[in-house]
Amino acid sequence: MTDLKNSEQCTLSIRLGAEGLSFALFNPLAEGESTMTINERAADETLPLAANLRLAFDEWKWLRQPFRRVHVLMATRRYTLLPLDCFEEEQAEAVFYHNLLRVEHERVCYNVLHTNNAVVLFGMDQSVSDCVEGLYPNARYHAQVSPLIENFAIRSRLGNTRKMYVHLHQEYADVFCYEGGRLLLANSYQCGRTSDRVYCLLYAWQTLGFEQERDELFLCGAPTGRDELRMELAAFVRHVHVMSPACDIDLQEISNNRTA
Repeated sequence: MTDLKNSEQCTLSIRLGAEGLSFALFNPLAEGESTMTINERAADETLPLAANLRLAFDEWKWLRQPFRRVHVLMATRRYTLLPLDCFEEEQAEAVFYHNLLRVEHERVCYNVLHTNNAVVLFGMDQSVSDCVEGLYPNARYHAQVSPLIENFAIRSRLGNTRKMYVHLHQEYADVFCYEGGRLLLANSYQCGRTSDRVYCLLYAWQTLGFEQERDELFLCGAPTGRDELRMELAAFVRHVHVMSPACDIDLQEISNNRTA
């Protein structure tokens, strides 16, 4: 674990979702791989997410120390994008619920994606933000897709092929497509089985007119079923890769502060 004698110089990034909780400590003054350490905690599915977070705060006392900056990433499918030029902060909630069904006790937040000239609107349980702010009143909130969209936009500029990036979860997949750094698609598909994943990805691939022999597809995220998916996709797409590193790209990217 990162040396917490000087926690004020560290950034704490917390990822919250149904699949579990992750706590990443980034120390800009450390060297090599020790700059970031990640602690995982399985979620108790019988408890609300806020209750799981409180249990972590109670068990891991080091989380109660002061940090230079605290980021909270929500792994959620409840998000929507719009061009930055069309964004008005006072209309954020109205736009969000125009695209998604309204739910009770939800807080609507947003991230500005400067690399993509876009805004991500997303929802999070109000009880989660209340729990976070009880300990970190200046925490910054992000949809998990926000740092991923920014990171993949930069990666996609390399070469002259169009690229699809797939971030896998247990029950769904986030899909991002680019051409020369320009975002073409950002969407989430409910698909837990390999056969369903193959169908959804190839449907998006075909809809965007990607070329089987030339364009590239990259897999990352949850390791369960990832290798099987790569092998199945390879029968249809020539260039299928597992990214390195394949996990925690969101936690690493957030330390670069490209989302607001």
